[in-house]
Amino acid sequence: MSELGETLTLARERKALTLREVEGVTGVSNAYLSQLENDRIKAPSPKVLHKLAELYELPYAALMTAAGYPVAESAAIPSEAVRLAARLGPTSPDEEDALADYLEFIRKRKSGPR
Repeated sequence: MSELGETLTLARERKALTLREVEGVTGVSNAYLSQLENDRIKAPSPKVLHKLAELYELPYAALMTAAGYPVAESAAIPSEAVRLAARLGPTSPDEEDALADYLEFIRKRKSGPR
C-alpha cells in the first residue's frame, strides 16, 4: 500500500467511518474512495484530497505530497508525521508531551540495561 492509500485508510479507521459514510459526508463515491485507498488512482483529484483532509483532520499539504503533487518546501510534512496524524488525529501540546515521554520510556525499556 502506498503512503497515500495507507494514510487515507488509517485516517478513516481512526474516525470509525465506512466508505459509504465518507461518501455521504464528502459526496465522493465510495468506489473512488476505495480505489484511492487501494492505490488504483494514480492522479487523485486535489479537490477530493481537500475534502478528505478536512474530514480526517489531516494537513492538505500532506495528502498532496503523498499523492505525488509538488508542495512548497515550507508546507512539506515528513511522511512519519502524516502517518502518525492519520492514526491519532489532532493532538494538544500536552498530549504530544505525554506521548513523547511515553515513547522515550518504551524505547529505554526495549534497549534494557547494557
